[in-house]
Amino acid sequence: MNLGMQLLLIWAFAVVLMLLGWQWQRRRSNAGIVDVLWAFGLACSALWLALSGSGALTARALVGGLAAAWGLRLAWHLWRRVRSEAEDGRYLALRQYWHGDQRKFLAFFQFQALLVVLFSLPLAAVVAHPDPSPLQLAGAAALWLFSVLGESLADAQLARFRANPANRGRTCDRGLWRYSRHPNYFFEWLHWCAWAVAALGGPLVWLGLLGPVLMYLFLRFISGIPFTEQQALRTRGDDYREYQRRTPMFFPWFPKP
Repeated sequence: MNLGMQLLLIWAFAVVLMLLGWQWQRRRSNAGIVDVLWAFGLACSALWLALSGSGALTARALVGGLAAAWGLRLAWHLWRRVRSEAEDGRYLALRQYWHGDQRKFLAFFQFQALLVVLFSLPLAAVVAHPDPSPLQLAGAAALWLFSVLGESLADAQLARFRANPANRGRTCDRGLWRYSRHPNYFFEWLHWCAWAVAALGGPLVWLGLLGPVLMYLFLRFISGIPFTEQQALRTRGDDYREYQRRTPMFFPWFPKP
């Protein structure tokens, strides 16, 4: 199956998925479900690309196994938060800014369907690789494992900090959060670097390299860090400003004294 047809079917699936998610948030006033469905949509996309791809079996197995596992882990982690907590402050601010206009929320959800297709491109580059070397795939798998373990650890450390009532209104600066204000985002970005490595030497290598570039731009300038930090400043004020002063934003490094 050619790439265009693969992506068209992914988009059609994502459109339906996000339409159902939009209906869910209408009933519950919680747009955080969009993040769950984005991760789940990419997991399903990885499985579909692995089954319909034309490249080496090893490359397709890597995507079908590891990329799907990454998406399902992230979706499950986000779902546990969405189902048990109030709407994330970022989406609550958006709801207030849009005055609850459901037409804008529908457009927002469908934009996320397009992002599922966009971030499927690096995976499509891997499943089209006709002959990746075993060393190359082993390196990609090692980078994937390191990134997923790092993101899981960051998520667990933040969840444990937030679960303690004594930390209410305070900023988590423990563990990985001592060295980066967004270690979960950093490891999320690193995950996409694994697919760039796996796509090297293939006919669609440029799509593989697109993954870490796009993810960095989205996290750093569009939908990740800017919204997260605005919300943190609204809720934690000077405590977060001090955290900003001493802690690197994205790439982990030692904090300032």
